[in-house]
Amino acid sequence: MNFITIEGIEGVGKTTAMKFAESFFQTHKKDFILTREPGGTAIAEQIRQILLTPETTVEAITANTELLLMFAARAQHIQYVIKPALQTGKWVISDRYVDASFAYQGGGRGISENTIAFLEEWIVADILPVATIILDAPAEIGLARAKNRSAHDRIEQEKVDFFVRVREAYLMHARKNPHRYYIIDATKPLESVEQALIQVFTKVVLK
Repeated sequence: MNFITIEGIEGVGKTTAMKFAESFFQTHKKDFILTREPGGTAIAEQIRQILLTPETTVEAITANTELLLMFAARAQHIQYVIKPALQTGKWVISDRYVDASFAYQGGGRGISENTIAFLEEWIVADILPVATIILDAPAEIGLARAKNRSAHDRIEQEKVDFFVRVREAYLMHARKNPHRYYIIDATKPLESVEQALIQVFTKVVLK
C-alpha cells in the first residue's frame, strides 16, 4: 500500500519532515498527496478545531470524547482523501494517523489499547501504512522546541509527563512491530534527520 505516516510528539519536526517528503517525492516524480490528522477534509478540519481549541468553559472534553472525535475525523479522512488517492495509485503521506490515537489517547490519556483497537478495526480496517516514521526525542526537548511556536493548542498545553507517556507508547508500538516502524533520532542535526528520511523513503518508495 502506497501509504506512509509520520508520527511523534510535539516539537520533533514533523512539519519539516513533511516538507522534505514533498521535495523527495517531487524529485523522484512520484504522484502523491500530503495530508494530516486530525483533518484532511472539510468536516475533519472542523472536528480538528473542536479538538485543539483551548477550553474556555467549565465543560472539558473528556478522554473518551477526544478519542471518538479523533476517529470521527479519521473516518472522513479515510473515506474522502486516503482511499481515493490510494485507489488511483498515488502515494499518501500523512502527518499523524491511527498510531497517534494509541499514543495520545492510549498512552497519554490512559484509554485501554483494546478500546482503541476496536475502533481501529471498525474505522481503519486494512487501510494501514506500509511505513510509519517516528521522529523521536525526549519530551523535555520536544516541548522546549515547541515553546518557540505560536500559542499552544489544547493538547500542547498538557504537562511534560503526558508527553513522556505518549512517547513511550510510540516506542512500545515500534518495538512490537519493527517491520513497519522506522525510528529517527530527532535530536540530531537537520542534515542527519534528512539523511535518515532519505534512507527510509528510498527503501520504501524506490524499492
